[in-house]
Amino acid sequence: MKTSYVCTSCGNITSKWFGKCPECGEWNTLEEQEAIIQPSKSIKHLRTRTYEQVKNSKACRINDISYTDNLRISTGIGEFDRVLGGGLVNGSVVLISGEPGIGKSTLLLQICQSIENDASILYVTGEESLSQIKLRAGRVGVDSERLTILSETNMSSILPEIHTVKPDIVIIDSIQTMYDDQYPSSPGSVTQVKQSALLLIDLAKENGISVILVGHVNKSGAIAGPKVLEHMVDAVLYFEGDKQQSHRIIRAVKNRYGSTNEIGVFDMRDVGLVEISNPSEFLMEQRPKGVSGSCAVCVMEGTRPIIAEIQALSTTTVFPSPRRLASGYDYNRIYLLIAVLEKRIGLHFSTQDIYMNVAGGLRIDDTSCDAAACLALISSLKDTPIPEQLIVVGEVGLSGELRSVYGIEQRINEAARLGFTKIAVPFRAIGKMKIKHSGVEIIPLKSVFDLIKLLEI
Repeated sequence: MKTSYVCTSCGNITSKWFGKCPECGEWNTLEEQEAIIQPSKSIKHLRTRTYEQVKNSKACRINDISYTDNLRISTGIGEFDRVLGGGLVNGSVVLISGEPGIGKSTLLLQICQSIENDASILYVTGEESLSQIKLRAGRVGVDSERLTILSETNMSSILPEIHTVKPDIVIIDSIQTMYDDQYPSSPGSVTQVKQSALLLIDLAKENGISVILVGHVNKSGAIAGPKVLEHMVDAVLYFEGDKQQSHRIIRAVKNRYGSTNEIGVFDMRDVGLVEISNPSEFLMEQRPKGVSGSCAVCVMEGTRPIIAEIQALSTTTVFPSPRRLASGYDYNRIYLLIAVLEKRIGLHFSTQDIYMNVAGGLRIDDTSCDAAACLALISSLKDTPIPEQLIVVGEVGLSGELRSVYGIEQRINEAARLGFTKIAVPFRAIGKMKIKHSGVEIIPLKSVFDLIKLLEI
């Protein structure tokens, strides 16, 4: 029996074993497998285009390409449509991944119930039986006549069934359980994941069927299987959230048909996932009062402003080297902000353990939170509470200056809507504002020195 060695990281195939993959450079990723054989001719017509189709393919000018405006199908779930850019594009392939039990299958079943335009759906499950799917569907209230269920993992059986049912949308749960019997490797291997995904992508492009793939994650949180899988699909969505908390967040890290800055927020309940159309109120409803180290900030997730709470705790260390921990905030950014506060203001954090958290499990990468993070650190160090009606927005430079950020008017409007009466923003942004709010005081900030004055308001 002839064998080959396949890299579990990039899928590269070699005839002999190497300690380091010659293609991607990863160590100890080559696994021995039986040599891959070619698919049999009996099912070849279901997998690839014929020679006549390839021969008739011709290049054309972009201005000669015609298309219809009705290219998207609304899923009926606004938060999911927001992340996709308006809905599922006909012929697109979407990969959605997340931790086990986060709610991926539950959300997809709910989409089967709420999908619009009378679209038919084929749900292919490789992890549950038909009775198990029926039990979960009854719990979340799914009883659509347009939904067809198939419990199968062999692509040689799935492809003919798709051609027979002719659905508008195909859901594969999950791609790691699918296999092609023409390849000797086990389901979930690099070869099987890549080959199964390729067959489904070809099917989607040729027939205009929207395909949603569910992907597993490995120990590091990345999508299991070859990295090339993320390059092959049209959109990659990550389902995030702490299992100990009820809210879930969907974030797009790749989207050929929309923005990658949008997020969708859900609340996990007994009846399934419920949309949170106003995440600001949801994240701020448990904010403590009269406690130091808590500062409100408005971040932009795509076109949506969200009010979040940054918490900082500074306490005297008992270690030779003080600890720095962050949850939901950039760990390296904390060191930068601490250095600015020590150099420009003269505060001493060298004997303090610093813990920083974004309440509600939200992850923030926006530099507009710098000023709020600095104010939370100062508040915790001095043990002085920040005024409850104050919200701070601005980027901090290495010279201690406060720099303007984009979307300042949307941030102010969202803060005013939630009842904040004092909004501190970089002074350069005030001259560009066109909208004034009665009862709202706009406080200009020039440098980190002005942050200390905010504690005296």
